[in-house]
Amino acid sequence: MFADRAKIYIRAGKGGDGHVSFRREKYVPDGGPDGGDGGNGGDVVFVVDEGMNTLTNYRHVTKYRAEDGEAGGKRNCHGSNGADVVLKVPPGTVIKDAESGKVIMDMAYKKEPVILLKGGRGGRGNRQYVTATMQAPKYAQPGQPAKELTVELELKCIADVGLVGFPSVGKSTFLSRVTNAQPKIAEYHFTTLTPNLGVVDLGDKNGFVIADIPGIIEGAAEGKGLGLQFLRHIERTKVIMHIVDAASVEGRDPIEDIKVINEELKKYNKDIENRPTVIVANKIDVLDEVGYDTVITMLREEFEDKMGVKVFPISAVTGKGVKELLWYVNDLVKQAPADVNEFEAEIDLSTMDDPELPFEVRKSDEEEGVYIVEGPRIEKMLGYTNLESEKGFDFFQKFLRDNGILKQLEDLGIGEGDTVKMYFLELDYYK
Repeated sequence: MFADRAKIYIRAGKGGDGHVSFRREKYVPDGGPDGGDGGNGGDVVFVVDEGMNTLTNYRHVTKYRAEDGEAGGKRNCHGSNGADVVLKVPPGTVIKDAESGKVIMDMAYKKEPVILLKGGRGGRGNRQYVTATMQAPKYAQPGQPAKELTVELELKCIADVGLVGFPSVGKSTFLSRVTNAQPKIAEYHFTTLTPNLGVVDLGDKNGFVIADIPGIIEGAAEGKGLGLQFLRHIERTKVIMHIVDAASVEGRDPIEDIKVINEELKKYNKDIENRPTVIVANKIDVLDEVGYDTVITMLREEFEDKMGVKVFPISAVTGKGVKELLWYVNDLVKQAPADVNEFEAEIDLSTMDDPELPFEVRKSDEEEGVYIVEGPRIEKMLGYTNLESEKGFDFFQKFLRDNGILKQLEDLGIGEGDTVKMYFLELDYYK
């Protein structure tokens, strides 16, 4: 069974506790502390497996735990580190926080393994706490607690072109003609129950990846039929190829079909309506000359003249008009921005690594109306936050609020128009 969505629980390993012990040997009755450090807990690691194309495995097993670190021992024995748990996912998988639905990480282009949850650090043994005034400490540090999270995995196909249209308009036939894909083809609705991917090879390094997005009908954006199950696969595409039955074999109105599906795409993700789009008028092989002129003229008046969307009459059965269509789409793919395909993180779990990292909020001693915010926690946050994006800046403001930084600035008397300096960043304060 094709599965493009799964919810799983993940847990990193707890750090092993530090040990309290003292050296005791026959001729050394009063030896010093020799409690060893605990081992680090295992990490939760995600890695892209190019050979996978479904999340079926995660439907059957839904809990994954890394190994805890081993406690330290006497005679300065260091506890062993816990084993990592490595989770393989297909290309195009997006990892989301199950509670908020926000994106944690997009694995679309990750070539190397990614640590999603870092294991807890092992605690220090009592030998680490020896000082000039404390020669026999009787305490050790406990290991850091385990981090846990419930995440939702979503598979969103990586394709340059998304093939959309009502059932039985000929999408699968078209895909089988222009690519190496072998979709099932039959004369009934919802034949295609999985997104089919194929590569269009035009030679001389020209070509693109195309995905047949199944079962989009009216009401799909609200979950009717199989809509929501497959609409997510169109989010990565750079170009939309909209196939209609120009011959109205089943009595459908091709113009109305296009408008209905465009509305569903817009409801699901309003950004999709801005993608370059091509209308493919299929099944012209069953039209007579008069019918052909009538339908194609109506389509071009409605979409080319009014909206600037190119209409290509084709026959997926005979191949007529297909070559011209593919070269036109190839040019659109080349011109499309490269950043359409990747989803930006809305949550950064690296703040979970060490929530106790210090920071400082103070007035500048040298400049009037200037406030300084600095420290390891601030430096780390700035290192992983993209302040040039709207989502990144929203995360940045939430970080300032949740960590009490805004309140500290207000307690220090910051006023409208004052400057806040954070390393390379300078901001004017407005409430």
